[in-house]
Amino acid sequence: MSKRRIGIWLYQNGGGDIIEAKIVAKLAERGIDAELGLNLRNAYVESGSILCENRKGETVRMEELDAFYSYNAGEQTQYQMYLYEALDRVVPCVNNYRSFALTEDKFQTAYLLRNHGVPTADFRLCHRDDSERLRQFMEEWKQMVYKPTDGWGGVGLTKIDSRETLDMLMPFLNQMDLRFFYVERFVDYDRTDYRVDIVDGEYVGCYGRKAGGSDWRTNVTSGGSVFMRDPEPEVIELAKRAAEVTGLEIAGVDIIYDREREEFLVLEVNGIPAYATPEQEAMGLDFNDRKIELVVDLLDRKSREKSGA
Repeated sequence: MSKRRIGIWLYQNGGGDIIEAKIVAKLAERGIDAELGLNLRNAYVESGSILCENRKGETVRMEELDAFYSYNAGEQTQYQMYLYEALDRVVPCVNNYRSFALTEDKFQTAYLLRNHGVPTADFRLCHRDDSERLRQFMEEWKQMVYKPTDGWGGVGLTKIDSRETLDMLMPFLNQMDLRFFYVERFVDYDRTDYRVDIVDGEYVGCYGRKAGGSDWRTNVTSGGSVFMRDPEPEVIELAKRAAEVTGLEIAGVDIIYDREREEFLVLEVNGIPAYATPEQEAMGLDFNDRKIELVVDLLDRKSREKSGA
């Protein structure tokens, strides 16, 4: 029987290369080969095969893989996502495309979570031409946040705290030719959050993020900082529930505490939560080894399903 092969496309910055090496070594211990650097952006399709070069410059027929681990948040293109969707129909992908695509959309995620009893910030969606309704939302909430439904890292988040701010923002949004507007009620919180990592339904680890300066966004790319944080059992269970509802095998769940309503809320669910960087490991974030072990277990199981091993 031929050895199982798992394709991997994992980010290389921030210690990603070290993580990849550990995953490859763990897979090898189980008799599984790894094809590295399979960036679908550089692939092409020939009839029934997606052909992609690995890091060695060799052409890989992606359909012959037993599983594919796609884990790179910063280098995704529409073309790459298009092929990811096709490949997921014939090869087990982690994360599975359907759940990953869902959580790339903030409205679709929040809508699904709320309809399964998972608390989120109050949200609303309306047609781009329905500016009067947006003004009604503003009057009711007093403060709200405009969010691009497909943004990440805090990019594009805009706090709207007055009718004048909304009126100034509208022409800019109209120039972007958006089909709809998604807004959330601004939550009274302490400018910190919990980032909880879940793999295959299991709790992996948690850290906190704190907004920098006068900003209200906790994203590190927006000036936020990471700190050590032990989650309450309620936070862990909420994160597990969010991962289960969205269907993600690997999830990073962002949770905040609403001081006005005195409850924890799921703010976002991320399909590519980063491993701890070497700097974060030095400050005490020690969940990488557990995450790697759970990811390898998951890939092992998924590849067995494909190969029938």
